[in-house]
Amino acid sequence: MPRKKRRVEEERELRIPSEGEVLGIVIQMLGYDRLRVKCADGHIRICRIPGRFKKRLWFREGDIVLVAPWDFQYNQKGDVVWRYTKSEARKLLEMGYLKGLEEDLEGIL
Repeated sequence: MPRKKRRVEEERELRIPSEGEVLGIVIQMLGYDRLRVKCADGHIRICRIPGRFKKRLWFREGDIVLVAPWDFQYNQKGDVVWRYTKSEARKLLEMGYLKGLEEDLEGIL
């Protein structure tokens, strides 16, 4: 029987939020392809997981994600653009990008 290959987490370039993107933390899984995300700008958005992430990238409560808010319904909905690993999230915290989410990150990082 063949052995399973283990994936070694590679060092990838840290993605910084650009204009029109905001960092957030997943606070609730809503099912199918939806997440409730508390964003660093103070809004709680319902975010959609795009098809390119489905079944390739798994999300959990407490994950740090990059959200692109929709042009309409800006304060309520958005798309998940990126998911950060724990080491990447620590780097973002050190750089000061997670300013609005410190109280939510206490037990996670």
